[in-house]
Amino acid sequence: MVLKTFGWSFAITALGLVAAVLYGGWEAFGIVAILCVLEISLSFDNAVVNAGILKKMNAFWQKIFLTVGVLIAVFGMRLVFPVVIVAISAKIGPIEAVDLAFNDAERYEQLVTDAHPSIASFGGMFLLMIFLDFIFEDRDIKWLGWLERPLAKLGKVDMLSVCIALIVLAVSAMTFGTQAHQHGGMHVDKTATVLLSGVFGLITYLIVGGLSSYFENKLEEEEEREHEAEEAAKRSGKKVSVVQLAGKAAFFMFLYLEVLDASFSFDGVIGAFAITNDIVLMALGLGVGAMYVRSLTVYLVRQGTLDDYVYLEHGAHYAIGALAVLLMVTIRYEIPEVVTGGIGVALIGWSFWSSVRRNKRIAAAEGGSGSAGDKTEVSSGV
Repeated sequence: MVLKTFGWSFAITALGLVAAVLYGGWEAFGIVAILCVLEISLSFDNAVVNAGILKKMNAFWQKIFLTVGVLIAVFGMRLVFPVVIVAISAKIGPIEAVDLAFNDAERYEQLVTDAHPSIASFGGMFLLMIFLDFIFEDRDIKWLGWLERPLAKLGKVDMLSVCIALIVLAVSAMTFGTQAHQHGGMHVDKTATVLLSGVFGLITYLIVGGLSSYFENKLEEEEEREHEAEEAAKRSGKKVSVVQLAGKAAFFMFLYLEVLDASFSFDGVIGAFAITNDIVLMALGLGVGAMYVRSLTVYLVRQGTLDDYVYLEHGAHYAIGALAVLLMVTIRYEIPEVVTGGIGVALIGWSFWSSVRRNKRIAAAEGGSGSAGDKTEVSSGV
């Protein structure tokens, strides 16, 4: 199972490392290896969230995510995206931006660094909305019940998450944007840039997330119609089919996944410049890391890990919230990538440990009484 799922990632890793050696020797090999680890550590929470969405899609769209999606993630976000940033921020053509990347790496890095406030604001708002919409939803299973129960009650207020996101954006722009960090240690006023980019991040979330939710909700009627057929299948001993997203619903969910992946990749792309400003090595290292994120997503879906460890999704969304806050802070202050990745890994590790403890309590309750009522009580959350 592991080899089948991660086989392509292993193969791409080998090719990427060989290409690094041929391109820049053993020093390049080391840089690419470090970038791979950086990308994987920063994107583990991305894989968990992706798995929660991907399991709703049918086999065809899962395959699209793993083929076309990989091309978008590796070439689009890890190679083309930095060039686009430079072209837009410096108001130059894409060809000139590519020329800078290969022939003037220092200037290229400077332009990407100068564009960081807008990148952080866009990605921060998109990720913050994901976290807020998750935490304000009333769920049957709660991880941190003392926190999630009152927040679920507040979530009944319409558009609360949007209001909070806009407040966070305004405060961040006034607090961090007025003295945003620039290349060379300078500070300049980026308030308008932060506000505009954050609004675009919010709009992107509302459009893509709204469309995917709309088509997903339209399938509820179809699921209800098939419910009786499923019950009949159970009574006859046949395998029960699961309604999965297809057509327009899956297409917009796919777009949502790609925008989500793009937002997660912001910190990795920006953080990579702390290690190298060579666009080739950056694309190799981050691209290989992105492959592992995809493979890990598939592994979680096929193994049913999210069903067995029910708090993992909670931990991943808390990590998203933390990353959103950190991205906004980095508009002005530099935060080491080890801190960003460490917080995400710690939260997911904590949620995994909590899930293991929950499963043990359920097993103990079933062994002690064998009643479904005990199991329901144990699985109601922390």
